Amino acid sequence: MSDQGLVIVMSAPSGAGKSSICRRLLAACPEIEFSVSYTSRTPRPNEINGKDYHFISREDFQRRIGQDEFVEWVENYGNFYGTSGKSMNEVLNRGKDLLLDIEPRGAKEIKKKFKDGIFVFVLPPSLDELLHRLEKRGHESAEAIKTRFAQAEGELKEVLWYDYAVFNEDLETAARQLIAIYRAEKCRTNRLQSKINCFFNDVNRDV
Repeated sequence: MSDQGLVIVMSAPSGAGKSSICRRLLAACPEIEFSVSYTSRTPRPNEINGKDYHFISREDFQRRIGQDEFVEWVENYGNFYGTSGKSMNEVLNRGKDLLLDIEPRGAKEIKKKFKDGIFVFVLPPSLDELLHRLEKRGHESAEAIKTRFAQAEGELKEVLWYDYAVFNEDLETAARQLIAIYRAEKCRTNRLQSKINCFFNDVNRDV
C-alpha cells in the first residue's frame, strides 16, 4: 500500500461557512496542506496571491487548460477556477495530506481520479439562514446575492453522493465534527496497510 497522502475535498454553497471550518481543520491538524486553486478573477480585499488563490489572467488560465494542467476546472460566475494536477501530486507524493476547497462539479472530477479521497459537504442550518448569511456579507449587490442563492439551492442536492455531511449550525461544533472525520479516516486499516505489514514483519522476526 502506498504511503501517498490523503485527499480531503470540502464543498458547500456560498455562505455555508466552509472556509471558516477549513481554517480550523488546518489549525488543528498541521500535517494537512491546503491546495491553493488557480482563478482568473481579481483578488478581493485582504486576499493574498499564492495563499488564498493563484490569481492569473483569463488568457493564462485558458492556455493552462489547453496544456491539460488542471485535474479539475470550472467556470463559475464568469470566472475560471481550477486545481493544478502537478501541485497536487507533489504534495501527495511527499506523504502529506491535502485539503481542497472546491464546488461539486470540480469535486466530481477529483472523485474520478482520487477514489480513495474523503468527500465532505457542509450544509447551512436552513435555506433562510443561508440567505441571511449571504445578505450579511455586505459586499455584493442584491442581484448577485439572488444569483448565488439560486445556485446554492441546486448545489445542496449534490450532498447525497458525498461521504459525509456536516451541518454548520455552530461553527465550533462543525469544525470538531470535521476534525473527527479526518482522524477516523486516518485510522482505517486500508490506509495503514504499510504500517500494519511492518508490525507483523517485526512480530515474525521476534518469533
